[in-house]
Amino acid sequence: MRKALRWLLALTVLIGTLSTAGAATAAQQPEADIKDRLLAIPGMSLIEEKPYPGYRFFVLNYTQPVDHRNASAGTFQQRITVLHKDVSRPTVFYTSGYNVSTTPSRREPTQIVDGNQVSMEYRYFTPSRPAPADWTKLDIWQAASDQHRIFTALKPVYDKKWISTGGSKGGMTATYYERFYPRDMDGVVAYVAPNDVVNKEDSAYDRFFATVGTEECRDRLNGVQREALVRREPLEKRYEAYAAENGYTFHTVGSLDKAYEATVLDYVWGFWQYSLLADCDTIPADAENATDDEIWNSIDTIAGFSFYTDQGLAPYTPYYYQAGTQLGAPTIQFPHIEKQYVRYGYLPPRYFVPRDIAMSFQPWAMRDVDSWVRNNARHMLFVYGENDPWGAEPFRLGKGARDSYVFTAPGANHGARVAGLVEDQKALATAKILQWAGLSPATVAEAKPLAKFDAKLDKRMPERALRP
Repeated sequence: MRKALRWLLALTVLIGTLSTAGAATAAQQPEADIKDRLLAIPGMSLIEEKPYPGYRFFVLNYTQPVDHRNASAGTFQQRITVLHKDVSRPTVFYTSGYNVSTTPSRREPTQIVDGNQVSMEYRYFTPSRPAPADWTKLDIWQAASDQHRIFTALKPVYDKKWISTGGSKGGMTATYYERFYPRDMDGVVAYVAPNDVVNKEDSAYDRFFATVGTEECRDRLNGVQREALVRREPLEKRYEAYAAENGYTFHTVGSLDKAYEATVLDYVWGFWQYSLLADCDTIPADAENATDDEIWNSIDTIAGFSFYTDQGLAPYTPYYYQAGTQLGAPTIQFPHIEKQYVRYGYLPPRYFVPRDIAMSFQPWAMRDVDSWVRNNARHMLFVYGENDPWGAEPFRLGKGARDSYVFTAPGANHGARVAGLVEDQKALATAKILQWAGLSPATVAEAKPLAKFDAKLDKRMPERALRP
C-alpha cells in the first residue's frame, strides 16, 4: 500500500511539473504576427505594407462575390486597408463611399478611441470592379454585404468593439450598412450624410441657397455665376482651347456646351460645400465689371472646368450610376439668372454615365432607409455642417430611435466634424463614441479624444469634386 501511495505521489508531482513547464512554454510563445493573422484569413492577400510610427499599415485585397445572393456569379478583388494599433483596442470601420486611400490616415472616431481602423474601397470603384462589370450588382445592399463579410472575417482578429464611420457618401454608406446589418457594429458616426428621401422634391436646397451665409456673399456668388453664362460665347472659346490643350472630350455629357453650363451651375454649390463664409472676400465683388480672366478663374477654382469632361467623369461612374438608380440627386433652381441664359438646367445623373450602362431608378430604396433610421436607430450619431448644401436634406430621428443624435456644427461646410460642434454637443458626442467603443469616460465633461492629434495622420484632404 505504501509503495502504491509513493508511486501515486510521484506521478502527481510529475504531472504538475509537466503542466507547469507546459504553461511556461506556452507563455513564452509569441503571439502570431498581425500580418500573418490577417493573411491567414481565407481570401485575404497582401498588396503592400507601409510603415508609420506607432502603427502597422497594410493594403490588402479581399475576395468578394459579385453577387452576395448568388455565389456562382463570380468574384472580384476588393481593396481594403488596415491601420493596426493593437488587437486590444476597438476598431473603426471607415469608408468614403469611393476609392480607398493607400496612404496611412486616421478618421476622427479612430483618433477619439485610439483604435485600429479598417477602410474599404466601395465596390465598382477601380480597381475594385468585377470584369466584366454587371452594373445591376452595384446597389446599397450588395455594398453593405461587402462590409458585413469583411467585418465577419476580421472580427476574430479584432474582437473588441467596432464603430462604423464615413463622411458624405461614406456617411450614407455607414447608415445603409447599419440598416441591413444592425447587429454588426456597436455604434455609427455618419458625417454630412445626405438623405434624399423623395428624389423629385428638392425645394429644401432652394431654401438653403436663399438664406445661407450673408446676403453680400450670396450676391457675389450669384453675380459671378450669372456673368459666366452671360459671357458664354467668349468663355466657351477659352474652354474649347483648354480642352484641346489637355486632350479632354465630352462624349458622356453630350457636348462642350453642356459641360460648360454644368460647371457654371455647380459654382455656388461648390463654394458652400468646400469654403467658409470668410472666403467670400476671394469672390469678385462686381461681376459685371470683372475681366473674363477673373470670371474664368473663379469658376475654375471652385467648380473645375475639367470635371465634366469624359476624363473627369470616368472615375465617378459608380457614384452617378447609384445616384441615378437609388441614391437620388438634387435639382435646384436659379432665380437670379434669366431663363434665356440657362439652356439645360441642373442635369440628372443619366448625363454623367456612359449610355451603354442601363439605369432605372428605384424610388423605394431611400424611403426604406429613412423609415428604418427614424424607427430603429440605435447608437447612431449624425454630424452636419450648417453651411453645407448636402445637409439641406438630413437624416432625422423618430420616436423609435434610441441613444442616437443629430448635431450640426455652426458655420461648418462639408468637412464638419465632432470637433466643430458647440461645446456641450461635442462633449456628449465624444462621450457617446467612447461609450459605444467600450471606453466610457467617468463623466461626459471628461470626454476627450484618447489619441493626440497627428498633423500628418489626421490631415483631411477632401476631394474637390461636387459629389456627396
